[in-house]
Amino acid sequence: MADVASQVNFSFYGLEAQRILRDGEELKVMIRYPIEERNSISEINDVRIITPAGAEVPLAEIATVNLVDGVNRIRRENSKRTVNVWAAVDTNQAQPFEIAKQVRDEYLPALLKNYPGVQSNVAGRVQEEMDSVAEQRRDLALSLLIIFALLAIPLRSYSQPLLIMSVIPFGVVGAVYGHVILGMTMSSLSFFGIIAVAGVVVNDSLVMVDYVNKARAQGIAIKQAVVEAGCKRFRAILLTSITTFIGLVPIIMETSLQAQIVIPMAVSLAFGVLFATVITLVLIPCQYVALEDFKRGLRKLLGRAPKVEATPELKQQS
Repeated sequence: MADVASQVNFSFYGLEAQRILRDGEELKVMIRYPIEERNSISEINDVRIITPAGAEVPLAEIATVNLVDGVNRIRRENSKRTVNVWAAVDTNQAQPFEIAKQVRDEYLPALLKNYPGVQSNVAGRVQEEMDSVAEQRRDLALSLLIIFALLAIPLRSYSQPLLIMSVIPFGVVGAVYGHVILGMTMSSLSFFGIIAVAGVVVNDSLVMVDYVNKARAQGIAIKQAVVEAGCKRFRAILLTSITTFIGLVPIIMETSLQAQIVIPMAVSLAFGVLFATVITLVLIPCQYVALEDFKRGLRKLLGRAPKVEATPELKQQS
C-alpha cells in the first residue's frame, strides 16, 4: 500500500528528475501527469499503477477510493508531525482532574495500542495542576513526618503525637466543605491551604494534651484531668480559631483579580481550622482516655504490672 500511495503521489505531485540552473536560479524538473489529467479529483481513479509483476493497471481496479476530510494544516514540533487536541471543561458538569486522568490512563493507552507509531503527551493547565498536586502530596507527607518528630521529642511518646495529629484529616474535611459552601472547585492552590491547615490545627490539640499531661503529673486522675483541660482551655482554643477565621474572611471576600490566586488557600485554611477546632474540643479528650485504656489493656495482655498514678495523698505521704 505504501508503494501504491507513492505512485499516486508521484503522478499528481511529481517526481523530481533533476535540477538545472537558469539565470542564476535553481529549477526543479518534475515528472508528472499533464495538467489536464490531474486537475480533478476523479482523475485519481485512472492513475496507472505498476504491480509487482510489472503490469500497469488503473488504481480503481486494485483499490477503493473514498473522499474524507484531510488535515488542512500540518504542524511539526522537533521535526515530528503533531496534532493538538484542545478542550475546555465545564466544571459545573464534570471534574477536570477526573477527565484528564481518564484520558491519560484509559483512552491514550488504548489508542497507542492500535497505533504503536504514535506518541502522545498530555499537557495544559489541568496536567500542570495534576503534577503539582503529586508534588504537594509528597511535601505534605514530609511535613507530617517533621511534625511527628517535633511532637515526639518533647512529649517523649510515640502515641501522643499520633493523637494530636488525628485532627488533621478533619481539617481537610473542613477545607473541602468550605469550597462546597462557597461554590468553589478544589485546585492545587487549595491544596497549599490544606498543607497549612496540617500545621495549624495541631496547635489546639497540643495545648489540650499538654494540659492533661501536666495535670496528671500533679496527681489528678485521668478523667478529671481531661475534663479540666476541656474546661480550662475551651476559651483559649475557641478564640484562637475564631480570630484566625475572621482574619481570613477579608481575603475570602476580596473580589480583585490580584487576590484570586490566594482565595482558595484562604478558604482551605479558614474552614479547615474552624471545623477542626470543633472536633478537637470533643475528639481529643475522648481519644486521650481511650488511648490510656488501650495501654492499660495492652499491659494486662502482656502480663506487665499496671502503671500506678500518683495521687495528691500519696505524694504528701511520701
